[in-house]
Amino acid sequence: LRLEDEHGAFFLRGRASTPEMFHTGDVEEDSVGNESKPPEKPFFLLHRGQSAEFDVTFKPTLTQHLEGKICVLVGDTYSNKTLIELVGEGHKDEFTLDGLEEDTHERNAKCRLKKDITDAFRLNHIQFGDCRVGKICCRTFTITNHAQTKVMRFEWEADAPFQFFPRVGHLHPGCTKGITVTLQSDVPATFRRHLVKCKVTKINFEVPGTKVPDWDDQMFIVPWKSTTRIDPGHKFPRMQKVVEIATEPAHTVLEESSQEVEVYLSAVVAYTQFKLSTTMVQFSDTLPFQTRTAIFSIHNTGEVALEYSWEKAAESEPVKKPYSITLMR
Repeated sequence: LRLEDEHGAFFLRGRASTPEMFHTGDVEEDSVGNESKPPEKPFFLLHRGQSAEFDVTFKPTLTQHLEGKICVLVGDTYSNKTLIELVGEGHKDEFTLDGLEEDTHERNAKCRLKKDITDAFRLNHIQFGDCRVGKICCRTFTITNHAQTKVMRFEWEADAPFQFFPRVGHLHPGCTKGITVTLQSDVPATFRRHLVKCKVTKINFEVPGTKVPDWDDQMFIVPWKSTTRIDPGHKFPRMQKVVEIATEPAHTVLEESSQEVEVYLSAVVAYTQFKLSTTMVQFSDTLPFQTRTAIFSIHNTGEVALEYSWEKAAESEPVKKPYSITLMR
């Protein structure tokens, strides 16, 4: 194997499973015809049925589209080479989302339009998968402010049944905040790449930013407030704790600093359905102090995963003899 990378942003390393006989010597291509010079170091000998694993990492130093390739030489002729294309995109966004998934729909669409151009794809997709009607499904990710001096304000513009927590908040320079997005629907529904946007702006506080605490709409304060009730024998009103949402610090928005970040949400919400092979388990005669087992089956006939548990129903009369049921899923 030979890694070709003009900017030095890609790295190839063998895993622990890679045999020790592997060498990474360069192979020079002959300028005359399709022939090749023999390698300076021996190739790795891969026996039938063997496999070798490698990690390719991308560490960009430039904010641009970068490409590289791995040459795979088979045998002793360079003309039988196989190329593995490496594509990455270095970016230096001041506001980033981390922990999201690749949008395969966008990747497939771009590949159809640009068959001869390999592109890099951003991670901007959240896949909830199967969700039961009425159940709260959650996914989490993080947002980061990479700016060195500016504070950013974010606000998610999402509608039901999706909710973001926190929905509005501030990000101080170099800080990261966790975001939880929930889905709860009381009716069956299918969401395919449902678009939500996050409005991000740079802000200035009326006082130095170092004196302003972090804030979002999930933060609360618990002040002591007086009540109109005066206990007997006391001259002053009684005090009690009150839970209040923290007030957003006063700020001004910088002109022309607004941007929108897009995230796509996908999910299938449906009722759970199942079918039992029988509703009556009839045990044959069993001698005292012996155990007899009966088997029945349960089938998931719905569109989403089935979560179930067994409970012993209330009985009008006490059970005189113990019994047990073995369930095979």
